[in-house]
Amino acid sequence: MIGLLTTTTFFVFGQKADDVINAKEVERIERVLAADDMKGRRAGSPEIDKAAAFIADEFKKAGLQPVQGTSYLQEFIMLRPTQKEVKYKADGADIDPKNILVVTSKSELEVDEKSGFEVRMIKAGDNSTGLFNEAVAINVEKKNLVVLVDTSYNANFSRLAFLKRQMFQSPYSKIFILGTNLPKEFKVKAEHSFNEVRYANVVGILPGKSRKEEQVIFSAHYDHLGVNASRAVNGDSIFNGANDDAAGTTAVIMLANYFKKLGNNERTLIFAAFTAEESGGFGSQYFSRQFDPAKVMAMFNIEMIGTESKWGKNSAFITGYEKTDMGAIMQKNLEGTGFTFYPDPYTGQQLFYRSDNATLARLGVPAHTISTAKMENEPHYHKVTDHIETLDMENMTMIIRSIALASRSIIAGRDTPGRVKVEELR
Repeated sequence: MIGLLTTTTFFVFGQKADDVINAKEVERIERVLAADDMKGRRAGSPEIDKAAAFIADEFKKAGLQPVQGTSYLQEFIMLRPTQKEVKYKADGADIDPKNILVVTSKSELEVDEKSGFEVRMIKAGDNSTGLFNEAVAINVEKKNLVVLVDTSYNANFSRLAFLKRQMFQSPYSKIFILGTNLPKEFKVKAEHSFNEVRYANVVGILPGKSRKEEQVIFSAHYDHLGVNASRAVNGDSIFNGANDDAAGTTAVIMLANYFKKLGNNERTLIFAAFTAEESGGFGSQYFSRQFDPAKVMAMFNIEMIGTESKWGKNSAFITGYEKTDMGAIMQKNLEGTGFTFYPDPYTGQQLFYRSDNATLARLGVPAHTISTAKMENEPHYHKVTDHIETLDMENMTMIIRSIALASRSIIAGRDTPGRVKVEELR
């Protein structure tokens, strides 16, 4: 059946691209990204800049358009704040600063009831997940907001500090106050210092033909965990991340080459390698802010495809399969190939929310992650042993080819997956 997929089906789809996605090229790219001299590609490190330059060069050689000017780098700055002082007065009385959280990229901020900040409320609840989801959604709004957080969240209020561990530079500030009512008179004063951390996604574009304004994204994250001497094994302290996620990044590069040579995409294709997935998903968050989600018809995020799935070869799974009909469309396009995309069997691990598809999915985009990781028993996951020698190059090549085939009707504009129902997400 492998032979059938390799010849007959690909002949029908485009004979000139038959040899583009091959195991030799897959291994070449993998070996560069997962090499020891990349030092585990930790976000913000000099070594990840080296990886970004390599991916950008591959996009250039493939013939993709740069995302900005002549550069394939989508650069951005994150701030790491240190709170120097915060004071909160309510109706003339000093209030414990533990009851307030100030999220701002301003070194000095003073706000009172006359400052014109819009007031929001996070109503009573018994679920910390609900609190965090509402707080995250509020935090990205392009408004100055005072947010009253009901005291039912008293035990979890301090955990909202994750909102300011790293943040995008923004002219807007958010003030979260624990309480049931907003005082008639209040004053908040906060002082912060900031360290800047520079990051970069790598993005290339293949313009569409008849439906150029509609976009389809192929993505993966290219960062990993870096070097950690405290977790060294037999003297090896480099977390190479061959499967997580040099494998997905390799797939994106291969697909870029494939679709450029095929040259028949009606919709615009965007190929993205995200940074900082391992440290908070900041790369995909920034990326999502640069595009109109209404114009994104589908997102194929690729994560850890270097090993066999629990069903063996010629198979992979799709996270959030039930949330749209995208998986069904993909499987229809694979009829007769012997390859199967299964629904995510690890729903208890919430994988749909744990990769770079989640940011765009929360905006309604049919955005899913494709993976083969055996999450109940993936022996090299987040370990120094995640080396290229543990990967099955032939099977990985087959998976990349299958993604190419499975996406064809969406790329051509013949199929458009339904949108994610945002209100049903956790």
